[in-house]
Formats: sequence, C-alpha cells, structure tokens
Amino acid sequence: MKLGLRFRKSFKIAPGVRVNVGKKSVGMSVGGKGLRYSVNSSGRRTSTVGIPGTGVSYSTTSSSRTYKTEAYKRRSALSKLEREQQKLEEQEYNQLQVDLYNNRLEQIRSIHHEADDPVDWEEVFRRNPPYQKGTEGPNEKDAKQQLSAYKPGFFEKLFKKDEVKVKKLEADVQEGIQQDIEHWEDWQRAQRMAKRILDKDIDAYLEVINEFGPLDDLLEFGSGFEFGTDQPDLIHVSFDVHPDSVIPEQTLSLTKTGKLSRKNLTKTDYYDLLQDYVCGSALRIARDMFALLPIATVFVHAYEDRLNTATGHQAKVAILSVKYERERLEKLNFTQLDPSDALSNFEHHMVFKKTKGFDEIKEIIV
Repeated sequence: MKLGLRFRKSFKIAPGVRVNVGKKSVGMSVGGKGLRYSVNSSGRRTSTVGIPGTGVSYSTTSSSRTYKTEAYKRRSALSKLEREQQKLEEQEYNQLQVDLYNNRLEQIRSIHHEADDPVDWEEVFRRNPPYQKGTEGPNEKDAKQQLSAYKPGFFEKLFKKDEVKVKKLEADVQEGIQQDIEHWEDWQRAQRMAKRILDKDIDAYLEVINEFGPLDDLLEFGSGFEFGTDQPDLIHVSFDVHPDSVIPEQTLSLTKTGKLSRKNLTKTDYYDLLQDYVCGSALRIARDMFALLPIATVFVHAYEDRLNTATGHQAKVAILSVKYERERLEKLNFTQLDPSDALSNFEHHMVFKKTKGFDEIKEIIV
C-alpha cells in the first residue's frame, strides 16, 4: 500500500512558541505542557488542556465545532441572516444617500425650468361673479335642496334621530351661506387687484408678489430676496447666494461592494456647479416676474457675503447683474439652454473664472 507524502516542519522561535509549516497552511502554537493554544492560517483554532504524566487531555477546535441542539444550530443561521441584513440595510442607505445627492445636483441644474404659469390679469378682471349679489349662492342653494329633500325613515323617527339630522342640514345651510360670502369677497379682491395691476400700480406689484410668493421654493437654496421699482414697466430683484450651504464640496458614489465613496470635487466642477446655481436662479427669477407682472424688463442682481479685508467684516458684493427683456426671454427654449450661456442674449455684468469662480462686479443701473 502506497502512503501519501506529507510535509510538515516545526521550529521554535521563542520559549513556548513554535511555528508549524505544512503543505497547505502555516500555524503557530503557544504554551507548554498542560495547556497549549494553536492558531492556523486556515482559521482553525485549537485549545489543548492536559495533565502532565497521565496521558489525559481535552482538546477543542473552534472551526470544526458542531452543535447538537436545534436552538444552537438556529442561532448560527439567524446570526448569519442578521449580518446579511445589516449589510443589505447599509447598502440601501448608501444608495439612498447617492440618490439624494444626484437629485440635489439635478435640482441645482434645473432651477430655471420651474417657472410659474403666466397670470392673465385681463381675464381675471373680466371674470363673472360667482353669483348675482342679492340672490342665493350655489353652496346655499345646494344645502337648502338637501334639507328640503330629506325624508326621515321609520327608525329615525322612532329613535328621534331625524331631529339631529335636520339640525345638521340646517347648519349646512348656514355654512353654505358663509362659503358663498367668502367666494364673493375673493372674486371682488381679485377684481380690484387685477384693475390695479392693469393700471400699472407699483404698490399692487409688490402686494401681489408678497401674496403669491413666486420664489418661495428657492428659499431652500438659502436665497433671500428684495424687490423694488419706481417705474411701472420694470422691476429690480436682488437675491443672496450661499454656496457653502447649497453647493456640495464632495461627490458621492457607490463602490462595487455597495460602500459609500466620497471624493472632493475638482475646482472646475465646483465652480461650474456654482455658476449653474447663480445663473439658473437669475433666469428663474426673471421668468417668474414676467409670469406674474405686466412688465417689459426685469433686472436681477446676485450678491454674496465675502470678507472685506479692509474692515475685517463680512460684506455683500455683487457677482452677477442681468437686464432681462421679456420679448427676448420668451423666445428661448428653457429645457435645452445652459443658463450661463443664455446670458449672451441679454445685457449683463459677470466676471467668472473656471478655477476661482465669480469676481465682484458693478450692478447694471437703469
């Protein structure tokens, strides 16, 4: 009978410590007579306890331990599932963070797409009232019809539920009257506002901006706004730029194993995104002003807080100023244009460097 060849070498490297070299693994054992602990490169760990001189010993190997009861077997399986679930939850969380990051970039790059629908003040002024004054309004009429059509059933009369129902219907009539009054007052307010807007009332411009809040969704980008004019055919809008809270400094992506990878944006990528944010916001502001007001020109000025080295304090400096004209703006294809490139269609002041961003400029003065 042929025996297979085995290769094994053992040598001492310190008192009580030996290195065992086999054909498929390398191991190390520590200890002397009575207690010995071995670790193998394959992951096998063995503890041996013996009584010197008796030949009696007890050995346990962690990598080959088999459990006899279902509870211990089940625990091992559940532990494995738990580790897999934790890994899956981490991957799902990481994917969500990447999705949120990419969505933020898409928002910044498409700010100028989200303009309001135009308000036709002529149509608002011509609208008929919801009902003729001195007659029943639609809500009152409907509630009275419900009341007159109510016929209580036998059991409703027996348990006197009909009285409760009648009181409810009578209350509905009063509520309908109040709703009609409110609708009439809303129509009247809209009529008055439309007339003032069509009459080029500057105060009405500012009131309707305050009431409609056309730029409120831009507040999430940290912008504050100021509106002003002394001429009925134009308006100036100033807004604050806060790149630190809007523009991310890192990219987020997933590795092949689902880990979250963070890398610093290059200067050119960072400032390119900043330019999209500033120029896109300016274009969006102009579009909303033209949609809301019957004006021909919108001046948009962007400001950023910067350190004034002469005073040591933060001060607002202008970084973009644009004169948008309605006739030119309405010819643009907003879903395809680049808001920075679109500035070439309008008078504007901007000094932008790809690796440094915006320089201070002078606002356009009427």
